[in-house]
Amino acid sequence: MRHLNTAIILAVIVLLLRVPPASALVLGQVDTFEDGTTQNWVVGAGFGVVHPAPPTNVADDGPLGAGDNFLLLTAVGGGASGSRLTALNPGQWAGDYTATGITAIAMDLINLGASDLNIRLYLENPMAAPPTDEAVTSSVILLPAGGGWTHAQFMIDPLALTVLAGDVNTLLSNVTVLRIFHNPLADFPGASVTALLGVDNITALPAGPGSIPEPSAFSLLALGLAGLFACRKSKESGAPDT
Repeated sequence: MRHLNTAIILAVIVLLLRVPPASALVLGQVDTFEDGTTQNWVVGAGFGVVHPAPPTNVADDGPLGAGDNFLLLTAVGGGASGSRLTALNPGQWAGDYTATGITAIAMDLINLGASDLNIRLYLENPMAAPPTDEAVTSSVILLPAGGGWTHAQFMIDPLALTVLAGDVNTLLSNVTVLRIFHNPLADFPGASVTALLGVDNITALPAGPGSIPEPSAFSLLALGLAGLFACRKSKESGAPDT
């Protein structure tokens, strides 16, 4: 009987240890914009200034063609509000990237304007300026004017980020805002530009195929139950209880 009780306790403990804490951030989440909204992607003007061209949902001509929605980001150039190409998400893209296992973010992009674009991601913590911890993706996605939809992937592990302030590990454990923006340099904020950028299928990805995946909670529970079954068979076969 002691074998049976021990197996049950171990299975429950292992499962509880492996279940991640609740978070707004989920591995594999995707923003498809098929609901007709901007899915929490906004722009921040501040100080009562109204952004002249906030993000909009376009109901056609996404990567899949007719009927495929996408997000349209606009920059009007100059030096006033809306001069830079950027959009931020303090909603479903805020959270603990390290615990969740997210090491890359993929998305489909299209340059619908007349200026070449250099797209990066910017992560910050906390949301209120100035952030204590901040970093940008070291790699950049070049989108020439007049090109078609491009599938892009941004690595966001510590070695793939350019740290602008604070500590990168602290940042990745508590990202409060994710931004998409234009800048040829690994810096933030971006440069003034007149631009139209289409974005779709923003996806949270795990480590690459060369990594060793963590066992899932259900796999570990299955192992525990297998041990429980083995103990029960041993008991039924008359093995001595020690």
